[in-house]
Amino acid sequence: MQTRSWKRTFKNTIFASAVGLSVSLAHAADTIKVGVLHSLSGTMAISETTLKDTVLMMVEQQNAKGGLLGKKLEAVVVDPASNWPLFAEKTRELLEKEKVDVIFGCWTSVSRKSVLPVIEELNGLMFYPVQYEGEESSKNVFYTGAAPNQQAIPAVNYLIDELGVERFVLAGTDYVYPRTTNKILENYLKNLGIGESDIMINYTPFGHSDWQTIVSDIKAFGSAGKKTAVVSTINGDANVPFYKELGNQGMSAEDIPVIAFSVGEEELSGFDTGPLVGHLAAWNYFMSAEAEVNDEFIEAWHSFTGDTARVTNDPMEATYIGFEMWAKAVEKAGTTEVDKVRPALYGTAVPNLTGGTAVMHTNHHLQKPVLIGEILEDGQFEIVSATPGEVIGDAWTDYLPDSAKIIADWTAPVNCGNYNIETQQCSGQNF
Repeated sequence: MQTRSWKRTFKNTIFASAVGLSVSLAHAADTIKVGVLHSLSGTMAISETTLKDTVLMMVEQQNAKGGLLGKKLEAVVVDPASNWPLFAEKTRELLEKEKVDVIFGCWTSVSRKSVLPVIEELNGLMFYPVQYEGEESSKNVFYTGAAPNQQAIPAVNYLIDELGVERFVLAGTDYVYPRTTNKILENYLKNLGIGESDIMINYTPFGHSDWQTIVSDIKAFGSAGKKTAVVSTINGDANVPFYKELGNQGMSAEDIPVIAFSVGEEELSGFDTGPLVGHLAAWNYFMSAEAEVNDEFIEAWHSFTGDTARVTNDPMEATYIGFEMWAKAVEKAGTTEVDKVRPALYGTAVPNLTGGTAVMHTNHHLQKPVLIGEILEDGQFEIVSATPGEVIGDAWTDYLPDSAKIIADWTAPVNCGNYNIETQQCSGQNF
């Protein structure tokens, strides 16, 4: 009797497990998984946490519209914790274990470079939403942030043409994005006739906090009788003590303006912005942009977060654009299969949040407007300059000799992200 009872219980357990497994598999088949790969802790959490929230809002909105292909979307969030090798591990986890259909993630270029080999090996699909140094085009990544010709070069042109700047401090965090961007800018400035003695370059580690000596050096560099400006590629929470030290040493925007590529509304929300009024940032979107679509986005953001004090910023817009493009491409392809979604993305157009249109080009970069904003006391930006239309992102800069002869085009006959127009050979990844 006990043996029969044990056997019956065992059979029932096996049956229940099988039923549970089939229900689980059916549930998995009925959902589309969206990976979220952003630092929620560590030095980059100040910037990346908001992008995680943005993806969650987009998933919620898409589900409210009925999902995609008759399936609900499910966000899978991981925390790479501002640890660059961990980004690669978390990417593998998302693709191999969680079986996500797409990833929205990374901020720093060093994290993106860490992810790249994994996402190419496993043929994943990632949307990268932050300005970067260019010099890259992967068939598995769509770059919805700015390339140097959509941010860094126009920013320097503004300083020269509008403010009469003749001396430049290129100040950055010590990793690939600032170093490559500053190499491009140094070449560009020299091509314009700016002498080497009028260019000061400085790098500091992630999370750097002691800015007293560096700011003193910048003040001294700016005292040579020529109009001087700082071009800042300082990233993450190091910006807080940097800007604080500017105020401590009375370095106003009238004396030596700072134009930043990684400081937006989210970062400023943690600052005492009083001493920063008049300093600048170059982006492709500001929360202050006057457009009906922007008003609707801000309203949706406040509704989702339940906090009307929450700001929006440029990488959020780039995340929104990437998500909307991916959703349209999935509907067009009729599947989430990467090899079918990727070509469906080419030429896909969605409204940007400044009143124009974002279009995905075959080099995996967008066309974007370029805006210069001036910091206001409330932490918002007054837009003081804007291109008349959108600028197409250039994957390979014209201002480095080796890169000037490289193009990216993921359609036939090139099918390559690193094609040398002189040798007519692809030296990078291709199909």
